[in-house]
Amino acid sequence: MLGFAQIDSTNIADVGGKGVGLGELSRIDGVRVPDGFCVTTDAFRRVVAAAPSFGDRLDLLARVDPDDREAIREASAEVRRVVEDVTVPGELVAEIGDALDRLGAGAAYAVRSSATAEDLPGASFAGQQDSYLDVVGLAEIVRHVRRCWASLFTERAVTYRRRNGFDDRQVRMAVVVQRMVVPDAAGVLFTADPVTSDRKVASVQAVRGLGEALVSGLVTGDVYAVRDDRVSATAPADEARPVLTDAQVVALARLGRRIEAHFGRPQDIEWCLTGDDFHIVQSRPITTLFPVPESGDQENHVYVSVGHQQMMTDAMKPLGLSVWQLTTPRPMHEAGGRLFVDVAAALATPAGRDGLFATLGKDDPWMRDALRTVIDRGDLIPSRPDIPSRPDAGAPAGAPAGPPPAPAEPDPALVTELIEADRESLATLRSTIATLSGPELMEFILADLAELRRALFSPRSSQAIMAGMEASWWLNDHLETWLGEKNAADALTQSVPHNVTSEMGLALLDVADAVRPHPEVVAVLRRVADEGREGAGFLDELAGLPGGPGARAAILDFLDEYGMRCAGEIDITRTRWSENPALLVPTILGNVRNFEPGAGRRHFEQGLQESRRKEQDVLARLRALPGGEAKAEETKRMIDRVRAFTGYREYPKYGMISRYFAYKQALLREADRLVSSGVLRERDDVFFLRFEELREAVRTGDVDAGLVAERRAAFRTYETLVPPRVFTSDGEVITGRYRREDLPPGALPGIPASAGTVEGRARVVTDMARADLETGDILVTAYTDPSWTPLFVAAAGLVTEVGGPMTHGAVIAREYGLPAVVGVERATRLIRDGQRIRVNGTDGHVEVLG
Repeated sequence: MLGFAQIDSTNIADVGGKGVGLGELSRIDGVRVPDGFCVTTDAFRRVVAAAPSFGDRLDLLARVDPDDREAIREASAEVRRVVEDVTVPGELVAEIGDALDRLGAGAAYAVRSSATAEDLPGASFAGQQDSYLDVVGLAEIVRHVRRCWASLFTERAVTYRRRNGFDDRQVRMAVVVQRMVVPDAAGVLFTADPVTSDRKVASVQAVRGLGEALVSGLVTGDVYAVRDDRVSATAPADEARPVLTDAQVVALARLGRRIEAHFGRPQDIEWCLTGDDFHIVQSRPITTLFPVPESGDQENHVYVSVGHQQMMTDAMKPLGLSVWQLTTPRPMHEAGGRLFVDVAAALATPAGRDGLFATLGKDDPWMRDALRTVIDRGDLIPSRPDIPSRPDAGAPAGAPAGPPPAPAEPDPALVTELIEADRESLATLRSTIATLSGPELMEFILADLAELRRALFSPRSSQAIMAGMEASWWLNDHLETWLGEKNAADALTQSVPHNVTSEMGLALLDVADAVRPHPEVVAVLRRVADEGREGAGFLDELAGLPGGPGARAAILDFLDEYGMRCAGEIDITRTRWSENPALLVPTILGNVRNFEPGAGRRHFEQGLQESRRKEQDVLARLRALPGGEAKAEETKRMIDRVRAFTGYREYPKYGMISRYFAYKQALLREADRLVSSGVLRERDDVFFLRFEELREAVRTGDVDAGLVAERRAAFRTYETLVPPRVFTSDGEVITGRYRREDLPPGALPGIPASAGTVEGRARVVTDMARADLETGDILVTAYTDPSWTPLFVAAAGLVTEVGGPMTHGAVIAREYGLPAVVGVERATRLIRDGQRIRVNGTDGHVEVLG
């Protein structure tokens, strides 16, 4: 056993997270902590190890499917029963009794669980294990110590550990025994606003008497907000009888800041008030806050999410973050495994604001409204006159510096030249990089990244992209004005040439054609999908089956052209299709089931015919207007332009991802060498080093293993966080609204991305490899990048949470003629899988029909 005064942060393995927190709290000047002690994890280990069948029951629990809640419930109950029935050794009972005698044998105590994976910076485990109040007497305290030990194996605790990557056998339980105080009031103090995440606002919740009902969510007490040492907002449960005075609230907030400073991060603090004295009974990190980028100054900053612009909001590993930053010319800031751009300077000037709203705001109304909120508030960014030297201040993440080039004339040869030049450059890269290793390899990749950046943002490439975008905007604006037709460009851009992403989706239909006629091949692929197999081993199985060699060759040909792609592909560390071809099997089987032979060719030809019919219709209607010949002539020129250049928009990213895969293969060969020489423990350790650090490791043969382990743990935490679109250097998340007054009742607003209306069954998909779409289904997901394109050919419509009119999902939806609404906030939670929905891609809303 250890008393609170004997405990500090080095004792986490002895007393768990809660015990360490109380020990550290007791060391802070001016913080009162009710006295107590901890029954250590060593006592837990020795006692349960002696229990009959404990190890066997734990083995059974370890083998349970983590998704089988009923099995977890039954297996964990068996483990709990064994622990609750253990005999506590007499010497431990005597130690507890001696401690109670010192503190007051007849007093009431709180007996609380304190696991070694509890109240940690990355996972609080709040409420997962049990705690008991008003326990009196030695026998009752010993009984409740056993109950706390057993609560390590409640269903909710076991499930939470599985989700957060903690092994049941590696977690130990200590028990906190703490003398209770009889409070006049109690509650919770958050040193950062739990709603907005603002680090400068403390939030106090208070009730009379004990705070357990408040902590358990059974009652709502008074709520106070404190900013700059004053109460800035109150919401009392009883206006006539507030629980705390303003002076008490401010004093408590100051105490919280002292505790926060000690622990070095925002805290969730439980407190009691007796007379005029505050007692702190618990403090743990707030694990749900999104981290704030380090700025190195005291200025206000406004950060916008790069992931929301790139259609990839997942956390990225350090190597992925650094390679992306080496690819883009715009300075970026890291936080929570994501990248952000600071737009404070742009927001401060009229020209900068105009630039932001013309770029970011055009694609994302939620982001535009959030930035408008920042400007309207006036307390974050001071307004300044325009600065002529910053013409690119409002450019989106990844955009080249300087003024945008003038749109190119519709000369298809430009697109062909750009693609051929990129393919030649990529072939040279692949042949050269295969011969390199060691420092020479790292220097080559660094130099090639500079070449990649030059190619991505070259004036000719930018001109080709802008030509298509400007033509699309022109057509939509003018045809709505002249003909009253919304989003006319959508139908005019179906089946355009040179769209490498839409071609990929159709190519996978051709793979299905090679599989479909051969039942034994289909059977093997079904087993791969049903058993959740990974890797490329199934390709060898196909070789000996009737029709297998042809199916295998079709899959390999597809991988040769598109195998560098995957979900979240801008992160170089993500597993590519070529590395795990089994990822494609469910989509191939879906195509076998849903389509007839030749569907790929027919799909493209149908889109082309629809586009031509739309062109003829538009031009004929224009000619019937006053001045119609001139209108029709200009429109025809813009149609030619949009068809010549729109497809190219998808190519630069394809070229970038192709180079990324070549880099990755070379870096993994280098990782294998570092593992064999003992520099790295595991091959994928390289993913947790920044490129510059890996470069140095290759040069010196030295890697900080502790740093790698620390970053692995941090990444697991980052994966659980949801990145904000816009937030400040105080951590405040600025949430925008999509201000629409033209919606049907109950409709979910979004951005019209591809015209048309469709009704169908919603399939809410969070993992492409688990998708099971049938013809007529509507795909609902958080975001789509090019790897999701093969699903589009089976879908009847598209709904995403993230995106804009010119982002990937929108472009490909128009190419395939799918009605699409993007930017639908919380779509995957508001729409349930299997519900019937109506998608209006013309006006931009989704209705849930039942």
